[in-house]
Amino acid sequence: MQPNLALTLGDPAGIGSEVLLKALADTEIQQLCSLTIIGNRRLLEQAYEQLRLKTTEPLADPATLDIFDPVGDPDEAIEWGQGSPLTGDLSFKYLNAAIYATLEGKFSGIVTAPIAKIHWHEAEHFYPGQTEVLAQKTNTDRYGMAFIGRSPYTGWTLRSLLATTHIPLADVPKTLTPELMDLKLDLLLESLKNDFGLEHPHVAIAGLNPHSGENGRLGTEETTWLNDWLKQAQTKYPNAQLSGLYPPDTMWIKAGKAWYGKPKFVPAADAYLALYHDQGLIPVKLMAFDYAINTTVGLPFIRTSPDHGTAFDIAGQGIANSTSIKEAIALASKISMNRLNAESIALLSGY
Repeated sequence: MQPNLALTLGDPAGIGSEVLLKALADTEIQQLCSLTIIGNRRLLEQAYEQLRLKTTEPLADPATLDIFDPVGDPDEAIEWGQGSPLTGDLSFKYLNAAIYATLEGKFSGIVTAPIAKIHWHEAEHFYPGQTEVLAQKTNTDRYGMAFIGRSPYTGWTLRSLLATTHIPLADVPKTLTPELMDLKLDLLLESLKNDFGLEHPHVAIAGLNPHSGENGRLGTEETTWLNDWLKQAQTKYPNAQLSGLYPPDTMWIKAGKAWYGKPKFVPAADAYLALYHDQGLIPVKLMAFDYAINTTVGLPFIRTSPDHGTAFDIAGQGIANSTSIKEAIALASKISMNRLNAESIALLSGY
């Protein structure tokens, strides 16, 4: 049984149309799952007609695609690269339609194309991002933002979860608590087990301050509570190898060697727990920009997304890279199959 996934169009002025049409022209992607685009057919047809004059890459013909439009044709013309309150509103409504349809059981997961938060706010949808909408609409209190990337050089998989996400850097020390760290680690270990089959994972955990505080000389959070929290977590999760607190500037060295295989492949942790946005995302984007995937763990269904934005500056030029959204579709399909197989085993074990 193939997974059935929803693909949101994202902001129609961005590269969402292009990367979706490129991804859905790939026969390997077509064979992974059943796919329905949540967006506007006319906008996709316009994108197809314009893009095929600008790229030699294959494009899926919208006439062959399953498309569900919850909004209808926009009243105003939409121009490449010109995000607006209209495009923000459309992308918000596409996401909401995908959420409701998935909650109704029509899809096993959602792959979201990029949106522009500024245009959401202009359209009076005041959310920090798609992750927070997904959590609110599904009444999910326990959720986390993770980033996954499979190395094209070695096949090693990079996994990183953020303890805090879209907040000012000055708020990070106030937001981090033992309870929040418990929650994020618990979500990460659940995902490693349920989605990737890792029963005994190695998780590397970052310190907060430079050099992990250097015994209180560069910050006190490690000595006042983070070191004690880690010791308690190591006792709480005996099946996991929890190591740290690593200085943030050196934690990623083995990950880089595992990703690139240079000068040779070096085994690295199964996953990384970063304490704030840039601490986790600078190394991920440096290594895996075209391959990394954003996934929301803790939701009642699978959600993945390419780890790039709307790229208004190159929208409509035919040069957008579809690798990340292909990887997002492939990961959502794989996790969906893993969960279906696990459910089948659980049902069989009940007889």
